[in-house]
Amino acid sequence: MIVRISGEDQFRLDPAHDGRLNELDNDVLAAVDSGDEERFRDAYTRLLEFVRANGTVVADDDLEGSDLILPPSDIDLAEASAEFTGEGLIPD
Repeated sequence: MIVRISGEDQFRLDPAHDGRLNELDNDVLAAVDSGDEERFRDAYTRLLEFVRANGTVVADDDLEGSDLILPPSDIDLAEASAEFTGEGLIPD
């Protein structure tokens, strides 16, 4: 899976990480639904850190499309409420 973090890089994640990625996405969605900015910030930071730590940066000259595009790291709760809806960014 290729995951882009808006304003940063694309990361190639092994399919073995799909389950944990989905759990983290669900945590972000729950935080957004709760309306708690601090909880959202913590959950979204953990999601981004997971992608950065477990993914391999895709070279700039590699023109592969992204399977998932995450909002930039500085997204706030109000903006996230428009992005993280229903099943979250990663459909179950």
